[in-house]
Amino acid sequence: MSQTASKPNPLRLFDITPAQIDRVLAVFYARIRQHPELGPVFNGHVGVTDDEWAAHIALISRFWRGAILREPGYDGNPMRVHMQAGDVKPAHFDPWLALFEEVTTELLPPDTARAWIMLAYRIGRGLRMGVEDLSRPAQHVPKLG
Repeated sequence: MSQTASKPNPLRLFDITPAQIDRVLAVFYARIRQHPELGPVFNGHVGVTDDEWAAHIALISRFWRGAILREPGYDGNPMRVHMQAGDVKPAHFDPWLALFEEVTTELLPPDTARAWIMLAYRIGRGLRMGVEDLSRPAQHVPKLG
């Protein structure tokens, strides 16, 4: 009886495994929880228990698996969540991205880390623009660059 190996999805953005995604997120969010600036913001929205954080990491894992591996399973709206949070500020994105870059660089092969970091920066730039737009008076022209 032959077993067929599952073929990699040709639509995925770059070579990474679900286990690598999960590992990066576990380490990243462990550091976020302790971060002096970001920790209080995240803890205020996610919670402070390990179970609350496990649920958040599972949600974010579905997001990244969908974005990178094209797996179904995430049906949230990150832009809406960040814009409705109220205490997420444009200045939070730089330390968030720096920490994400640090963790991916530590844990992944260089090409994989670089690809994921580039994607995170593109997504982060969009989220930051949404958060910045909320703080602008309605009569001001949005800053697009």
